[in-house]
Amino acid sequence: MRYPKQLKKGDTVGLICASSAIETARIAQCVKAVEDLGFQVKLADNLDTDYAGYMAGSGQVRGQWINRMFADPAVDGIFCVRGGDGGSRAMEYIDFDLIAKNPKTFVGYSDVTSLHLAINQKCDLVTFHGPMVSSNMADGFDESSKTSFFAALNAEGTYEFQNPAGFEIGVMKSGAAEGRLIGGNLSLLSASIGTPYELDTKDKILFIEEVCEPVTKIEKWAYHLRNAGKLAACKGIILGQFTKIVNEECPSYTELSCLAEIFEGLDIPVMYNVQSGHGKPMMTLPMGALCKMDTEKGSIVFTVER
Repeated sequence: MRYPKQLKKGDTVGLICASSAIETARIAQCVKAVEDLGFQVKLADNLDTDYAGYMAGSGQVRGQWINRMFADPAVDGIFCVRGGDGGSRAMEYIDFDLIAKNPKTFVGYSDVTSLHLAINQKCDLVTFHGPMVSSNMADGFDESSKTSFFAALNAEGTYEFQNPAGFEIGVMKSGAAEGRLIGGNLSLLSASIGTPYELDTKDKILFIEEVCEPVTKIEKWAYHLRNAGKLAACKGIILGQFTKIVNEECPSYTELSCLAEIFEGLDIPVMYNVQSGHGKPMMTLPMGALCKMDTEKGSIVFTVER
């Protein structure tokens, strides 16, 4: 598994919408946000394309823009502008052999989970579950998120994940484990099963996050992973942000209550409240990187292989 080269100020970043679009007026704000971080910008031309009300162009258009950004020698890294919906339509049009031959920094989360899984597993390339341009950078990029972002992208030797001040990492099941980090948004992890991009958890550390869903859907998707053998195969589990998850009928039975029951019988460590997902601050995780988790130390440490 390879880390991409470090992304330095002055490098060129390609901005893509792999799922949903943004408003035309938002494009200039996104460009400024990335330029303010010290990068030059190259834009895909579908950022404000409205297809069917929830996609930034057809699946073919979005897949081709991913290919073009990876193939373009002038582009050093690729930032997703936002998540949304419809990313699954683009997957069949993506040239993973091309991506493997042109490794670059790739950043996003949410609906971008499908791309993380495929690029990690098909291209042996580390990607970054981190802040997106419109969703996180354009309206005040908080210092904790920014610090984590650059620390993860440009780490040497090791990268020790740090939660922001005031957020303690919790322990659901004690222990220590080592494996490559895989995962992302729970609904996309569940939906990957049975596809060519299916989540492979064997000997991995599994990361899970979710947003704006009832506990009943957390149950459905997580049990799908359990029933498919995906939880039993992994070495450990890291739970990220579960943002705006509701259980109106029984508020005391939270997503953590539900997940604790789903994880019963698994002899693996489980950590929670890791601040990566749909909340703020939004800390960065290197997907595909070798990860050591230790509940006694409260540590999550990655080996950087450049």
